[in-house]
Amino acid sequence: MTTAPLTDPWHVGPVTLHSRFLLGSAGYPSPQHLSDAIAASATQIVTVGLKRTLAAAGDNGFMAQLSQSLQTQGARLLPNTAGCRSARDAIQLAHMARELYGTDWLKLEVIGDEHTLQPDPFELVIAAEQLVRDGFTVFPYCTEDLITCRRLLDVGCPLLMPWGAPIGSGQGLLNPFALRTLRERLPDTVLIIDAGIGAPSHAAQALEMGFDAVLLNSAVSQAQDPVRMAGAFRQAIDAGRSAFLAGVMAKQDFAVASTPVSGQPFLLK
Repeated sequence: MTTAPLTDPWHVGPVTLHSRFLLGSAGYPSPQHLSDAIAASATQIVTVGLKRTLAAAGDNGFMAQLSQSLQTQGARLLPNTAGCRSARDAIQLAHMARELYGTDWLKLEVIGDEHTLQPDPFELVIAAEQLVRDGFTVFPYCTEDLITCRRLLDVGCPLLMPWGAPIGSGQGLLNPFALRTLRERLPDTVLIIDAGIGAPSHAAQALEMGFDAVLLNSAVSQAQDPVRMAGAFRQAIDAGRSAFLAGVMAKQDFAVASTPVSGQPFLLK
């Protein structure tokens, strides 16, 4: 009897990945906490906001330690356009990020509402289409709306990053019906839950539903012990993926006895 591994490969274009845990880099108590959390998470992708980097110009300690952590872990940097409110601003920032970090990978964020920080679907599609033409591998942060997601795929995004709940809210998967529908309607698309996850159980739920990975930041950086929490998320993500591969039992609307009360429960010889 063989047992499925806790992790199995997934792909972004020609790049093969094994960790299904993408980690943000903002809000940690110290650069050392971030470095230790990256190691505990075993992540292969770490996001960083260019606007944050520019705002901290002159403080090279953060990026220097982050670069060292990425090199040690063998992880890739995923710059993001957090803080952009229009396609034009996001496109401009994306090109700056490519010059600064030397990568075509980009997490595309174009926010349309200041209260919910919900993505603007119209500006998002416009920016994604142009950036794909410009040679970027675009990771679009979007809602779970199926039509918007299809439009993003149509313009060349290789994957989608629908939210679970508003950024930083820690509420988990607020609309599991829509997320399940998205997974069912786009069976061959890499889907990464991004934003709103607050507990390891939320991440496990996403992987159990068949999502390919999760991206989170605040749930780790704002924990009392970020390093231990990063390890807890790593275990939960592995468990959720294993449960999906094993096949979670179907829910029933009525009781089903787990132990037969008649007949022969085992074949005896």
